[in-house]
Amino acid sequence: MKVLKFGGTSVGSAQSISTVIDILKKEDLSKGAPVVVLSAMSGVTNLLTHMANAAATGQDFTAHLAELETRHFGVVKELLDVQAQNPVFTRLKLYFNQLEDLLQGVLTLRELTPKTLDLIVSFGERCATLLVSRIAMQYFPACLFVDATEVVKTDSAHGQAKVNMELTGLLINDLYRANSDKILFVTGYIASNDAGNVSTLGRGGSDYTAAIFGSVLNASAIEIWTDVNGMMTADPRMVKKAFSLPELSYTEAMELSYFGAKVIYPPTMIPAFLKRIPIVIKNTFNVDFEGTVIRHDPGKSKLAIKGISSVNKISIINLVGSGMVGKAGFSGRLFSLLAREQINVILITQSSSEHSITFAVQPEDAEKAKLLIEQEFELELLAKKLEYPVIEAELSVLAIVGENMKQTPGMSGKLFHALGRNGVNVRAIAQGSSEYNISVIISVVDLAKALNAVHDAFFSQLNKTLHAFCLGTGNIGKTLFKQLDQHKDYLEKNNGIQVKVAGISNTRKMMFDVDGVDLKDWEDKLQASDEPADLAAFVAKMKSLNLPNCVFIDNTASPKPIEFYEEIFKSNISVVTCNKIGNSGSYQRYKTFRDTARAHGVDFFYETNVGAGLPIIHTLKNLMGSGDRLQKIEAILSGTISYIFNNFKGDANFHNVVKTAQDLGYTEPDPRDDLRGTDFMRKVLILARDAGFEMEAEDVQIDNILPQACLDAASVDDFYAALQSENVYFEDLKNRAESEGKVLRYIGKLDNGKASISLQMVDSEHPFYTMSGSDNIIAFNTDRYSARPMVVKGPGAGAEVTAAGVFADLINVGAN
Repeated sequence: MKVLKFGGTSVGSAQSISTVIDILKKEDLSKGAPVVVLSAMSGVTNLLTHMANAAATGQDFTAHLAELETRHFGVVKELLDVQAQNPVFTRLKLYFNQLEDLLQGVLTLRELTPKTLDLIVSFGERCATLLVSRIAMQYFPACLFVDATEVVKTDSAHGQAKVNMELTGLLINDLYRANSDKILFVTGYIASNDAGNVSTLGRGGSDYTAAIFGSVLNASAIEIWTDVNGMMTADPRMVKKAFSLPELSYTEAMELSYFGAKVIYPPTMIPAFLKRIPIVIKNTFNVDFEGTVIRHDPGKSKLAIKGISSVNKISIINLVGSGMVGKAGFSGRLFSLLAREQINVILITQSSSEHSITFAVQPEDAEKAKLLIEQEFELELLAKKLEYPVIEAELSVLAIVGENMKQTPGMSGKLFHALGRNGVNVRAIAQGSSEYNISVIISVVDLAKALNAVHDAFFSQLNKTLHAFCLGTGNIGKTLFKQLDQHKDYLEKNNGIQVKVAGISNTRKMMFDVDGVDLKDWEDKLQASDEPADLAAFVAKMKSLNLPNCVFIDNTASPKPIEFYEEIFKSNISVVTCNKIGNSGSYQRYKTFRDTARAHGVDFFYETNVGAGLPIIHTLKNLMGSGDRLQKIEAILSGTISYIFNNFKGDANFHNVVKTAQDLGYTEPDPRDDLRGTDFMRKVLILARDAGFEMEAEDVQIDNILPQACLDAASVDDFYAALQSENVYFEDLKNRAESEGKVLRYIGKLDNGKASISLQMVDSEHPFYTMSGSDNIIAFNTDRYSARPMVVKGPGAGAEVTAAGVFADLINVGAN
């Protein structure tokens, strides 16, 4: 016989319950009637918990109770013959009346104990199992509804009860022997203590119920029916390339489940592990899929690892001090303390010097754990033998799992290479001597990026065909198409990349071609297109085409495309943009773009946001990604301001230099828009954010170039008049610089987490001394480039160089 467990989504609607019945019809009853373990309908346990908590705080729960009744009664009406409905309605109504009385009691007392909560949530499993068992009676000769509180016995640790396996085994055997000819429909998750009070088995409790029955009855297999295609190589919500695994060992499944794979819960497997009963993970909504078999002795696999698992949010606590060195029993004292207080330790790592211990806990347990440690080790802390524990939050655990790891050299190297190449900083490492698991702690914002990077390193090969959807056909867009057309043969031959422009849009029209637009006559085809431009429709069409390796290219300066970036990332489409509006807006928006791109394993490249075609952002990320440490950045990132101060020397008059810059088209219509440093500030802000600093625009200190009278001028003409009247001020600046053998430069700086833009005097030793024309320049001071900075210099504007920067970003997407 087999045990079949169906989760909440499998019994969440009339349609899914019908699928469950169809699955049961395919069972070979000649080999023994199966035991069917059922969860509450999807969302019901959460709703019951919400109702209980609402009642405890004096809130009305009747609307939710009515919702619960309606949902269950609706299934009765749809799936049961009319003559069979009344007994089920009556039984369900009794349950709901009992539930209402309980909730009314909680409301009256304003008190919710764990014991009462267990009783309240038990109605979810009872109602669902009663429903399914009565529906099944229409198709099978003998079915029996079993309330597991009558046979699964536990202690009184409500919410996380421990099973008395000896007594439970006797009761289950007696039940089965008396009803061996019937299909038993058993409530999962719930049990009872010696006093008969309802208890619950904690997270994964329904799976645990199935495993208990399977173990006691020596089942041939335990099938866990859920809403996914078995256990996968990674979380498919984060790694779109994740695929199902046909087989796993118990150890591998335990490791993957412990570190975040929610398909099953580790205690589920312990009874099966002891009896070597296979566990099969199947999909109720894709019954033909083979699923994953977890067994004691799976066949040999060619995969070096079986999967990558993760815990999305953890906190780590660092305990440091000489009082731990050589102190026998210190660790035991520490972790016994945490165990007594029901604080689960997810991961532990200790330095070989015994001077520090780092361990990971759930974020909600961190403060409690810190307080307990401070109380337990008060004397050591006062004697300064220990430092006060430090909590680090917003972290995640990533783990690679597989029995073949111990037979395959280079696993650790491949893991850390994948993380390091993608700029993911590893905060702590843990590996057991069994070599089944290597776990690392990383920042939570890096988790999605890391999962995708590691998954690609161990499992996947990227397709080198890029499908580009290009927005904007101005100078930059036109130049990009020309460059792509000129270099397509070179790209295929030397880079192994083929770029197909699958969509083009400007403010008037748009067009699509999944085979790639011919870039020799794209303008004629766009003009002939009968599709009017519609940005939302353009994005929707791009998504609906569902082509591999899509890249959205924003060659505009409009705020409108920015509103679609997050949606595009969530559709697993990379973004390349020369539009700096998004990245220089609020930090939250900047962070959302980065986090969303990481979470969906796609790229967000915007090299041209800072220096047009100059490789500034790329250089910064390479320096940091290679382990170098940033000390300081200095830069001139405004072609307009660069031109003005490069020419403000000798007999030149500041008023005249600014006027000439305007006449040449370097400035905005109002030159103050440039001289205020606002555009410069945006570029410095993007650099600072990419360097890891959480900044808003107001955090960048800007020293005014202009006297207040110039800033307050009512018009451009008045501004020039004020500029002329302040000539002495500017001449004084120039003369002071020249008297010291220096030149004036308006320089942006990022130093020690602070960003500023100020007018400075630099001498001939400074890399900015010899600037000319309207060039941009940036100097990176790092640990490696300490004595002499790394300098990037060149044209900072122009369609050719900006398009070349977009081109380079596009190719980088293909290279990742």
